[in-house]
Amino acid sequence: MAENAPTDIRITVETRYIPEQSSPEQAHYAFAYQITIENHGPQTAQLLNRHWIITDAEGHIQEAKGPGVVGEQPTLQPGQRFRYSSGSVLSTAVGSMHGSYEWITADGEIFESPIPAFRLAVATVFH
Repeated sequence: MAENAPTDIRITVETRYIPEQSSPEQAHYAFAYQITIENHGPQTAQLLNRHWIITDAEGHIQEAKGPGVVGEQPTLQPGQRFRYSSGSVLSTAVGSMHGSYEWITADGEIFESPIPAFRLAVATVFH
């Protein structure tokens, strides 16, 4: 986060592989992720846009940009949290995602909060 960011937004991610929506023989691996966004700062902020960078194990990159998340542009007051679920499909069994959210404070200041990189991976069995 920028040193002068007007608020402290914390983002945590949980992921899971969805075998029932995947077809490994067709290089189609479906993953779900749940994002929790918490406003630990002193100001109210509204999420305006998202920007995702999705990378598979072969280095292929997809970008996803747009307004809000899951059709919403939540406003978080200090101490509030917002949780949502979404998903991504990769052509490999392993990949990663990272990005950023763009916000606006009640007084009109725009800032970004980074979304830390997280791994998407099919669970494997070790012998």
